[in-house]
Amino acid sequence: MGDVAMTVPVVTAFSQANPRYKVSILTQKKFTPLFHHLNKASVIGVDFKTDYKGLYGLFKLAKKIKGLRVDFVADMHNVLRTKILRFLLPNIPFSTLNKGRFEKRQLIKGAAFKPLKTVVERYADVFRALGLELSLSKPHFPQPLPLTKALKIHLKGCKKPYIGIAPFAAYPSKMYPIHKMKEVISTLSNTYSVLLFGGGAYETKIIEAIARQYPSVKSVAGTYTMQEELTLMSHLKVMLAMDSGNAHMAAMMGVNVITLWGVTHPYAGFAPFNQPLENCVLSDRYKYPKIPTSIYGNRHPKSYENAMATISVEEVLSAVKKAI
Repeated sequence: MGDVAMTVPVVTAFSQANPRYKVSILTQKKFTPLFHHLNKASVIGVDFKTDYKGLYGLFKLAKKIKGLRVDFVADMHNVLRTKILRFLLPNIPFSTLNKGRFEKRQLIKGAAFKPLKTVVERYADVFRALGLELSLSKPHFPQPLPLTKALKIHLKGCKKPYIGIAPFAAYPSKMYPIHKMKEVISTLSNTYSVLLFGGGAYETKIIEAIARQYPSVKSVAGTYTMQEELTLMSHLKVMLAMDSGNAHMAAMMGVNVITLWGVTHPYAGFAPFNQPLENCVLSDRYKYPKIPTSIYGNRHPKSYENAMATISVEEVLSAVKKAI
């Protein structure tokens, strides 16, 4: 989800620089809400488990793409499915994402600890390789999206500004210790309204339990659609998140995003779009010198799952308050 969210500012910039081009975005159906606010783009949602399952489904999808009569395909995924589609559509020029795998391996091995090209810039390069103009230097973000009646009811009595917090990530090694996060939430809730984001039964249960402890904290986990969550995010002053999809969703809405980093590192290029490096609060590399241990946080040496504990509550609060 985070990877898809990072394509949004790129498509936005391309549409602005090339208004005569029609853009059709092909993505998984569950991710289509990420693009709903882009008025100049049409979004085609597909389900690879039902309508476009297997090789036959890709033949069917290739036929659909032919029907769009496209001039170019910008492949910002570069996986087996898109490679097969490239083969099935030989007469359409394809430009494909360079994932920078070699540079990332060097970073993880410790051979070259330096910032790599951001993923968003890599996405932009896919368009540029087709000879199309695109600059990310002056990004455009949507105005706060209109709140639905249900969201207005949910926020009734909440004082502004709103701070969003997404305390979970795909792997424990990327998640701030929950007891420390509770301290952060408790302190911030004394001054601001705190909205807690998350998904899945396990996360929702924990988030709801935390929200019940503080009058200025509300859970939005497991309650709203992705579109409604994006709408809420567009009204946030700050989003505090892990290296996760919620961080990228908030960033694409133009929100200030503070991210906490465990065994991953922003040098790999996955920092949220248009956020200064100071908004990335890092674990202690003196104590954990092998960071980053992997790109996605799924691999790390023994004991490195505790790296995020080296980030103090005071550091987190300072970063959030500075962003406000």
